Amino acid sequence: MRKTDSSVRPLDPLWQPPAIIWTLLVGQGLAIVLALAPGLTLDRTVYFGLASFGAVWVCLLSLAMLYVLRAPLGHLRPVHIALIALALLLLNTWLAAFTMVELLGSSISGTFPDIPELFLQLGGIALTVGALGFAAFQSHWRAQKLALQAKQSELEALQARIRPHFLFNTLNTGAALVRRQPEEVERLLLDLADLFRAALAGPRDITLEDELALARRYLEIESLRFGDRLRIEWKLPREIPRVMVPSLSIQPLVENAIRHGIERRAEGGEIEVAVSTVPGTVVVRITNPLASGGENRPGHHVGLNASQVRIEALTGGRGSVLTQQEGRRFIATVRLPTNA
Repeated sequence: MRKTDSSVRPLDPLWQPPAIIWTLLVGQGLAIVLALAPGLTLDRTVYFGLASFGAVWVCLLSLAMLYVLRAPLGHLRPVHIALIALALLLLNTWLAAFTMVELLGSSISGTFPDIPELFLQLGGIALTVGALGFAAFQSHWRAQKLALQAKQSELEALQARIRPHFLFNTLNTGAALVRRQPEEVERLLLDLADLFRAALAGPRDITLEDELALARRYLEIESLRFGDRLRIEWKLPREIPRVMVPSLSIQPLVENAIRHGIERRAEGGEIEVAVSTVPGTVVVRITNPLASGGENRPGHHVGLNASQVRIEALTGGRGSVLTQQEGRRFIATVRLPTNA
């Protein structure tokens, strides 16, 4: 299993729509400032058009290059990533300027007679704007890290409260079975050891297959406790897609299905765990019957919110945990992007 800090990935926010939109808006704002600068001899509307066109392509090219290089850049320190980003911004600025000079030729020679000086000026503007952007981005990233750390602390505190409840139930089940089914008690204790080993290992990322194995161990323990009241149906593909998930992010959803579905129904019910794929996404669905009364209580959403925060952090906001009710069934749906 690979141990990582899913929150320390500074480039991830750049691929989100708000970041792209804000980057383009900053480019347009810079074009407006340049067009309104005093001493401009070229028609300001024409100048704004040129500056706007250049800013859009510089921004998009820079973001595209960073996205292509995201894998090797992911192993570097944030300061080194910032220097590479500034270098790409400078290179793309000169590339856009060179392209416009070549395309327009003599039509701008009167406005920009000294081409080398133009390149130096544009380079200075690009580095200044890039440095300001890096400062703003660093502040945003630090705030995001602090927020994620706070959420992680809340999750760990929640797990610390839940574990004793689960542990006592499991030990009581083992004590009840120790005379009648000693081999089942041995399996129960081995499953319990695996679950607590995963919990005590702390936050880390594991494969979806390993996470589903932990959920299966949890359900095997609960099957001994509930007996015929609990029925489990697994709908898994022949080969589980290799995507990463935060450790103990799917298992709490299964635990919620037990606590707020099966445990509150005298007749019990069926838990269904299904994994499917759509282009670019792996979908995990956990389905349980509604508790008596037809509605789930607010407590059902504690584990859901914790899982959602961790999955969104790992996937840079591209993954999600959504819930819905269909008839007498409650469904938690986890979506995980397959691309890195």
